[in-house]
Amino acid sequence: MPGSARTVPGARTVVPVDGRSHHVSLTNNADPRTSSVRYRDLARLAWRHGRSDLLSDAGLGDFAFGDEDGPVGDSSMAEQLTHDLEALGPTFVKLGQLLSTRYDLLPPAYTTALARLQDEVEPFGFEEVREIVEADLGAELRHLYSDFDTEPLAAASLGQVHRATLRNGREVAVKVQRPGVRDRVRADMEVLGRLAATADKRTAAGRRYGLEKLLAQFGRSLAGELDYRREARNLLRFRDLAQGYDLLLVPQPVSSHTSGRVLTMDLVEGRKVTDVGRLGLLDVDARPIVEQLFSFYLTMMLDEGVIHADPHPGNLLLTDDGRLALIDFGMVATVAPRLQDHVLKLMLAIGDGDGEETARALASMGHPLPDYDAAAFRDDVTHLVSEAINAGSDLQVGTVLVELSRLSGAHGLRPPAEMSMIGKALLNLDEATVHLDPDFSPTRALRDNVGGMMTRGMRLRAGGLMSAAVEAKEFTEMLPKRANRILDNLAEGEFHVQVHAIDEERLHTVLQRVANRITFGMVIAATILGAALLARAPGGTQVLGLPVVALVFFVLAVLAGVALTAWIVATDRKVARTERERRGRRGVV
Repeated sequence: MPGSARTVPGARTVVPVDGRSHHVSLTNNADPRTSSVRYRDLARLAWRHGRSDLLSDAGLGDFAFGDEDGPVGDSSMAEQLTHDLEALGPTFVKLGQLLSTRYDLLPPAYTTALARLQDEVEPFGFEEVREIVEADLGAELRHLYSDFDTEPLAAASLGQVHRATLRNGREVAVKVQRPGVRDRVRADMEVLGRLAATADKRTAAGRRYGLEKLLAQFGRSLAGELDYRREARNLLRFRDLAQGYDLLLVPQPVSSHTSGRVLTMDLVEGRKVTDVGRLGLLDVDARPIVEQLFSFYLTMMLDEGVIHADPHPGNLLLTDDGRLALIDFGMVATVAPRLQDHVLKLMLAIGDGDGEETARALASMGHPLPDYDAAAFRDDVTHLVSEAINAGSDLQVGTVLVELSRLSGAHGLRPPAEMSMIGKALLNLDEATVHLDPDFSPTRALRDNVGGMMTRGMRLRAGGLMSAAVEAKEFTEMLPKRANRILDNLAEGEFHVQVHAIDEERLHTVLQRVANRITFGMVIAATILGAALLARAPGGTQVLGLPVVALVFFVLAVLAGVALTAWIVATDRKVARTERERRGRRGVV
């Protein structure tokens, strides 16, 4: 997610931490808050924001091409939500950062405010740093590093970074996880999991948005950030992907000095892109850097299928040798091959100004909800793409994808979560490229790069060829046997074709219930009629002027009618609730 790390004043060295700054004081070895306290905090949060426009279907208005069009939604409530999440601690800061990418779920004011969430906190003590490093790496600090700064370069809610030197003289940055943060996150996730499950079962918003699935996605993302070995693997992978780009730099991890809570990597010295002013950029040949950066991210997302979810300017550093360093790879998501093809088709349609093809590409990627209106969605997408093309070089490709995600959500079409993350990554990338080179045109670069990616996508992969060969072999082997079996069944008159036009079992259950109700009603009516006839018969024991037999049958008929009514109401409510849950699960992203 976008953000920045807390750094020591005056230092030029900037190293990756894990996010932004929220002003919450975390004491050393702080115990996780009890569940009862967490429930109370979340109840306050729900009471404060549950009646706001947070989950309302915000109107889109006109597509915003200029700064004069403000975000849709209550900005003051959005800022209040940001402050409330910061106060709840690291789990909720990270949750807010994830929600800032879900343009299809939240109004623009909220995604804008949540995108500014940061998690800058006070550093924890050096003795705890020493204890964690020595426990995880299995040796004393002096045997692992020849020098280790006691003061951190940067601190955040999940960890902090120290400058160090290996025994061989190599300067490195050591990222150490904050003590107790895993227990705190685990306790928070348990509370959120129970609340999400309850909301999905009992509320319309839960069924519509699929809170459990959203939380599962968030849990996977957060687990990746808490496992520094995974971040080390991400660094190695992105270093390999950046081999063909001489102006891009990814720090290399030191595997022997890395564990789940300790990450050692090359020390990158440079300045944040946003810290370099216009005069400083005069000494930098920015156009080649920007072109390589944009091409790298497009290839990475749409060809290799990985997303660096944090390409904001705070994680892009200009080095002294004129290169651009990419840091902080804790937040990395994958894009399935099928989705890569859809996004590629989507970008080609946008580049060509084909609104209808853009709408078809989005519809094929998304999950329609019961209120999805395909015709209205197509019309609005066509208008949006037309306006985007008319904007020319002033339009940023990330802005287009973000608005398309938001438009999909407004029309009841839930795009995959990766679509929002791609839009967020490109939106942040737009910010960096515009700062480095205001004349750079992302739309032109998109057209230049998509053709090459399309060509590479047509290549046959070795794994795909082997899989196709196995399928062909299986088909060839089984074809004669299956053909003989079909012909034998035809000859013997045992060939059957099943057509599942309707749910026969469900229809049978409904018809049986209707028949039972009718039969039960007829029996009650007959009983009442018989009691009325018996009431006219003379003689016998009487109560209240009526024969006892007639009175007994009449009471039984009344009780049976009341029971039938109660049974009908109860079963109808149960069926209606089950149907809503089934539709909610079918429409969840």
